[in-house]
Amino acid sequence: MRFERKHRVGNTIPTVSMGDIAFLLLIFFMATTIFRLEQGLQIVLPSAETAEKPRREHVARIWIDRTGRISIDDRLVTTSDVEGIIKTVLMESPDAVVALNADEKAPYGVVSDVIEELKAANAARLSFTSDREERAVPPRRTRRRGGDIF
Repeated sequence: MRFERKHRVGNTIPTVSMGDIAFLLLIFFMATTIFRLEQGLQIVLPSAETAEKPRREHVARIWIDRTGRISIDDRLVTTSDVEGIIKTVLMESPDAVVALNADEKAPYGVVSDVIEELKAANAARLSFTSDREERAVPPRRTRRRGGDIF
């Protein structure tokens, strides 16, 4: 006698709720994972309680205007004169500070040339001067009756 099977049992995995399980696992791992941001090097920054202002005679001021003219301590000079003058100042006062004041529209080539002359003169104590930027307050937006914003 021959027996016939009516149903074949297959090896299948129910996948109806597979998307829900994957989504819950994704949320679980996102919630429990700690993302580390770049930490950089561990350093201790120097602190200064008081800043000592150098005496006026120990500061050589270099001015560069928007046309590229160079002035050192109220004397107009050329770029090639900068090294010699600064060397003389540093010979008289080795702890002198060189303050470079350049107009924001000064030609960058002139500023770069002056910096190169300062390097050649071994001016190690250099100060770049700038104005403090004021934070711009955005204009207030007002509504008219029609709903237009301006």
